[in-house]
Amino acid sequence: MRSSRWNAQVNLYLVTEDGPLDADRVRAEVGDTDGILEVFASGDDWVEIGIWNPDGSRAEMSGNGTRIAARWLADRTGADQVTVRVGGRDVRAKMLDGPLVEQDIGAVVVQQPDEAAGVRFTAVDVGNPHAVVEGDPADLPAIGPLLETNERFPDRTNVQVAQWTGEEIVARVWERGAGETASSGSSAVAVAAAFGAEAVTVRFPGGPLDVRIEDGRAFLTGPAVRVE
Repeated sequence: MRSSRWNAQVNLYLVTEDGPLDADRVRAEVGDTDGILEVFASGDDWVEIGIWNPDGSRAEMSGNGTRIAARWLADRTGADQVTVRVGGRDVRAKMLDGPLVEQDIGAVVVQQPDEAAGVRFTAVDVGNPHAVVEGDPADLPAIGPLLETNERFPDRTNVQVAQWTGEEIVARVWERGAGETASSGSSAVAVAAAFGAEAVTVRFPGGPLDVRIEDGRAFLTGPAVRVE
């Protein structure tokens, strides 16, 4: 594929214009990355993408993925601001100093706490589904696969186990179709929203992401770097 590899807090994606892709091709060529961003079309300051998980399934949204797509286009065209169209949502991104990008992710919807398989969680919609569990992040390997495929989520869900330390939220994430990953932008938004934070740093094993929520809209800041 004509592609480049990008790193967003150890969340690795391939960006490719060499489509169209299908599930079999994705599974064969995804390699050691966390997914593939398929570029459908682009202009000077906008890009439309599809997001593929390593198992060949599609994702409606990815905070880290859209940030990578924005930086990918900005590096090509020199745009200071980029709109990323994905899954019916427009994510507006602004280039900051160095590798940092601030994104207006859009609406985030938090549901009432619920329970499945004996685990209490809060469902959050960030354009893709999340189940946020307040607890010890070390419990993720047991909780993640249990909730991802629970009948409560017919299309499966992303799962986060998180703990607020006072200064920041420490979390681990089990991504639908990928398993545990080092970082997730939409998960950072989901965690912050579920905890009722207005502005907070969410720290994953791959590094910190900053989240701000204003009037039901989420803003996410983190890096995106081309690695090859």
